[in-house]
Amino acid sequence: MAVVAKWMCDRDNTMFDSKKDADAYDKMLELAEQFSALLQREIPGVDDNKAEEFGILLAKNKDSLVQACKGKVEVLESLGSEPSSNVQAIAGA
Repeated sequence: MAVVAKWMCDRDNTMFDSKKDADAYDKMLELAEQFSALLQREIPGVDDNKAEEFGILLAKNKDSLVQACKGKVEVLESLGSEPSSNVQAIAGA
């Protein structure tokens, strides 16, 4: 029987084939948590689930956000275009 090494993210128990991927995912979730906390601090009464979804959206797209902050705002147009994304619900549309 072969043994296959797997790495598990302790935040949500997601499994990865490499430590590098697991660490990157964990850092993304940590950033998402901070974005969510910021949103909840700045907009009292925001729904916890929506804040979490928005935090994850921002964290997954951090490179695009950096580009937008440097003046390439058009990169934000493609954010949340994934079918699984629920950006309209997060924005309250």
